[in-house]
Amino acid sequence: MSPEWTVFSSSCPSRASLARVANKWTAMIVILLHEQPLRFGELHRKVEGITKKVLVDTLRALDRDGMLVRAVDDDGHARYRLTPLGRTLHEPLQALQLWAESHVEEVLDAQERYDDEADRRLLGDCADASPSADSRHGDILHG
Repeated sequence: MSPEWTVFSSSCPSRASLARVANKWTAMIVILLHEQPLRFGELHRKVEGITKKVLVDTLRALDRDGMLVRAVDDDGHARYRLTPLGRTLHEPLQALQLWAESHVEEVLDAQERYDDEADRRLLGDCADASPSADSRHGDILHG
């Protein structure tokens, strides 16, 4: 009888899989490799902002998890390809990509409202807490 796997258990190995898949670099790499196999340099150029070390670490982890393979082609260049298991990730990760891209404006608006409210609370609290503080600074500045 196989155990019941749940990511909510700290000892469940599915939690590590979820963490790997939820990683932003993993998502971008899987989406790109679904289109076509790519060389390391091609991946590095396409995934803006990723360091070579992080790319190497992510590729190794995906290889270890059975999501991709590194294979040398007839032209002598090594390329990374998704495995059948890795290809199963494309649809859910592409859905996340589409969601993120289609809701950018809403998220940015929400962040701005949140930040404005936080600033208002902070500045309001400072002004309410010590109204004489400004006058003291004025006295110091103006003699």
